[in-house]
Amino acid sequence: MSDNSHVACPLTRRTLLNRMALGFGGLALQAMNWDRDAVAETVPGSSLEPRATHFRPRAKNIIFLFMQGGVSHVDTFDPKPALDRYHGQEPPFQRTRVKFAKRGNLLKSPWKFRPTGESGIPMSSLWQHLPKVADELCMVHSVCDTNVAHGGATMKLFTGSDLFVRPSLGAWVSYGLGNESDSLPSYINICPSSIHGGVNNWGSAFLPSIHQGVALGTPGYPNAKVDKAQFKYMKADRQPRLQRMQLELMQKLSEQQAGQTAEQAARLQSFELAFRMQMAAPEALTIKNESRATQNLYGIGGKETDDFGRQCLLARRLVERGVRFVQVNHAGSLKSHGIPTNEQWDQHSYLEKGHAINALQVDQPITGLLQDLKARGLLDDTLVIWAGEFGRTPTSQAGTGQHIGRDHHTDGFTIWMAGGGVKGGFRYGATDDFGYYTIQDRMTLHDMHATILHLLGLDHTQLTWHYASRDFRLTDVYGNVAHSIMA
Repeated sequence: MSDNSHVACPLTRRTLLNRMALGFGGLALQAMNWDRDAVAETVPGSSLEPRATHFRPRAKNIIFLFMQGGVSHVDTFDPKPALDRYHGQEPPFQRTRVKFAKRGNLLKSPWKFRPTGESGIPMSSLWQHLPKVADELCMVHSVCDTNVAHGGATMKLFTGSDLFVRPSLGAWVSYGLGNESDSLPSYINICPSSIHGGVNNWGSAFLPSIHQGVALGTPGYPNAKVDKAQFKYMKADRQPRLQRMQLELMQKLSEQQAGQTAEQAARLQSFELAFRMQMAAPEALTIKNESRATQNLYGIGGKETDDFGRQCLLARRLVERGVRFVQVNHAGSLKSHGIPTNEQWDQHSYLEKGHAINALQVDQPITGLLQDLKARGLLDDTLVIWAGEFGRTPTSQAGTGQHIGRDHHTDGFTIWMAGGGVKGGFRYGATDDFGYYTIQDRMTLHDMHATILHLLGLDHTQLTWHYASRDFRLTDVYGNVAHSIMA
C-alpha cells in the first residue's frame, strides 16, 4: 500500500481512536463536534468578537429588569380617574373573550397618583423612591398583542414567539454586536426563573450557543450566594496550566478536520471563555469593594431590598466591565408573605398587599441603579428596560376585601425605558379611560423589539440567521420602530 499520510483529509473516528489513549477522549470530542446543520465552515457571528452596527447606535448595553407575573399598569404608572368614578359598576366596554377567572366589575386603584419630576410623569404612591429619577424615564403606555398566559407571554416577550423555540432577545443582541469583554459572557441572566419557558427565554436556539445567556443563581435563594460564589478550579496551582493544555489539544484536533463547524467553533470558544472567566468572574461578582454609600443606595442590607439590590448592583458592575446584555429578574413567590402565588407580581388576589410588597422590594434598588449609572456616565450608553409579561385588568376578580385581585391583561399595559438614547420624562402611547384597550401609538412586542435593536444601531430587518431553509429574525415579518421615543 502506498503511504497517503501526507494527504490532508478529515480526522476520522477510527484515526482519532487510534491516536488518543483509550479512545474516550476521542468519543467525547466526536460528540462535541456534532452539528445539526453540518455547516462546512465557521459562520460569521459564531464568535463574540465586536461587530459593526448597521448605523450609529444610541446605546451599547442593555439592562433588562423583568417583573415576572404581570404588573398592574392602572395601579403603578397609568392613572385612570374613571375607575374612581365608576368603581363597582359594570364596564361600559366589550371585554375580550379570553380570561383566566371570573371577572367582576370595575375596580379603582387602592393607591393615589401624583405627578413626579419636572416632567410630571404620573406615579402611584406605591413608588417612594422612583420619583427621584422620573425625568429619566420614557413611559410606554401602549404595549399590547401578547399571550394571555404567563408561559406564552414570557416567551413572546423574550423571543418574539409564543409557539416555537426561538433565540432570545439577549442572544440576538449578542449575535448582532458581539461583546466588549473577552473574559465575561456577552449575555448574563441574574436569578432567572425556571418556569414559564425557563431556559428557552434566555437561550440561543439555532444561533451559535456562544450567544445564549449564562444564568447566575435562581429565584428563592439570597442573591448573596451569587456574589460570594467560590471558584474552586483556581485553587490548585496546576489547574490553569492543565486547562490551558486541554484547550490547546482540542483546538489542534479541531484544526485537523476538513472544516470547523459553527457549533464546534462556538463550543470551543465557550470553553475558552469559561477558562478566562475563572480569573475575571470572582472580581466582577463580588460587591465587597463597593462603598457602603453605594450599597446603601441600592438598599443592600435592607430586609426587603437586599436581594434585588444585590442583583441591580451586579448588573451595573457587569455592564461596566463590558457585558452586552444583563437581565435582572424580580421573580419567585410571595407565599412566605402569606400570598398564594407562584409568580411575583401575579396578584389574582391580595392585590393591595402583594403589589405593596413587590414595589417595596424593587423601588429603591431600581432608583439606585439609575442614579448610579448616571453618576458614573454609564446611563447614556446603557438602555434600561422595565417590563412584565403583561398588565392586569381594570376590573376585579371575584372576592371581597383583601382577597380582591386583578386578572391577566394583554390589550394595553405599561413598560418603561431609561437612558440609551430614549427621551426622559416622556410618555408614549395611551390606553382608553379605563386602561383596557390601547387607543394611541400601539406598540406590539415586535415593535418593542424593533425599537430596542434600533437603539443599539441594528436594523431588525437585516439582523437575520439562515436556518431550516429560510432567514429568521427576532421580529419575524413584523415590527415598526417607535422613532418618536428617541432623543
